[in-house]
Amino acid sequence: VRVVRTGGGGPAAARNLGWRTARTDWIAFLDDDVVPDPDWYDRLAEDLAALPADVAGTQGRVRVPLPADRRPTDWERGTAGLATSSWITADLAYRRSALAAVGGFDERFPRAFREDSDLALRVMDTGSTLTRGQRWITHPVRPVDRWVSVRVQAGNADDVLMRRLHGPTWRDRADAAVGRRPRHLAVTAAAAGAVGLLAAGRPRAAALAALGWAAGTAEFAWARIAPGPRDRAEVTTMLATSALIPPLATWHFLRGAVQHRRVTRWRGLPDLVLFDRDGTLVHDVPYNGDPDLVRPVDGAREALDELRARGVRVGLVSNQSGVGRGLITPDQVTAVNARLAELLGPFDTVQVCPHTPEDGCDCRKPAPGMVKAACAELDVDPARCLVIGDIGADVGAATAAGAASIIVPTPVTRPQEIAAAPHRAPTLTAAVADVLAGTW
Repeated sequence: VRVVRTGGGGPAAARNLGWRTARTDWIAFLDDDVVPDPDWYDRLAEDLAALPADVAGTQGRVRVPLPADRRPTDWERGTAGLATSSWITADLAYRRSALAAVGGFDERFPRAFREDSDLALRVMDTGSTLTRGQRWITHPVRPVDRWVSVRVQAGNADDVLMRRLHGPTWRDRADAAVGRRPRHLAVTAAAAGAVGLLAAGRPRAAALAALGWAAGTAEFAWARIAPGPRDRAEVTTMLATSALIPPLATWHFLRGAVQHRRVTRWRGLPDLVLFDRDGTLVHDVPYNGDPDLVRPVDGAREALDELRARGVRVGLVSNQSGVGRGLITPDQVTAVNARLAELLGPFDTVQVCPHTPEDGCDCRKPAPGMVKAACAELDVDPARCLVIGDIGADVGAATAAGAASIIVPTPVTRPQEIAAAPHRAPTLTAAVADVLAGTW
């Protein structure tokens, strides 16, 4: 068992780090509050073995134990809904390739809510399907305080994000309950109207608005109390929280509308970032064969470590025509690269072209050979690969291979190369920051 830590960021970020760190064809997600059946692993293997290639994921079956001696509380009923929910990560296995194709979980979902539905819709948008397996887990009802239903109203902002990303029919596609937002809006408007009318010196109209608020709140409270145990603790909790939920739900809905008004599709992190060596990771020394002359650019180690910490593989793609010209030897190139790894950390792949431009090879940048070879070695789709370099040849190699690119200009970068690059960053640190922000 290997434990990896994210240092925060929410469930989406944690799951992304987990699947990026793994190297298996299938990634199985289990929530930390579930109990798999004793034969779960065997049943998972059977579920996966039976799947055709067009199935990208399989969901386990969920049971939620409820008390046998009384009716369930509001919170218990909400948890019981997981037994019939679709595509929840309480127990869900995805092909790694499917996760990579869509960039994994959208980390703009900050809590364990809607991030799994969003992922499922994006995976199905690629033409893949999801299915249910025969394995089982038990999802106990976790103990909570009486205000939990108030806190979870923050998820209304996530519903706005879902609508922005997937359109008005997202609930139907995700098999998500409609909820009571229109009623919450009406109850909140009645309360606000009562306050405003009273302040305006219109007590009769204010009383009517207050009556509307009271009726709406009472209806909501009874809808939650009626199917429950109706004991003193539950009734007290329902009365208190039913008065608070409508305005808080409305507040979070409006907050989400503002926060996500310009949202774009989630791209996630690349599976592989390939770096040019001379001029990008290290200060350029022409035809360098001396490891002692290797000087990384400012922030290079920190930038690469940030990518590694997020589960992104890193590699080196370097033109070394000095070998073909007889100015340096292959062993010297290897020694310089070894020194670079000592200073900047290990690389998952190292690709070197020893040829001169006159050789007409298909590996020397801007030809795509090294980028394609790196992707093939690590089984990465070139569309999920990014090349960072300092000249147009780096951009050209990425484009020819079907990868993305970021140019980090140096004094040797020609103005036309900068103008033609689809993505520019002033420094290596800034380029990696763009990658980590999903804007690559």
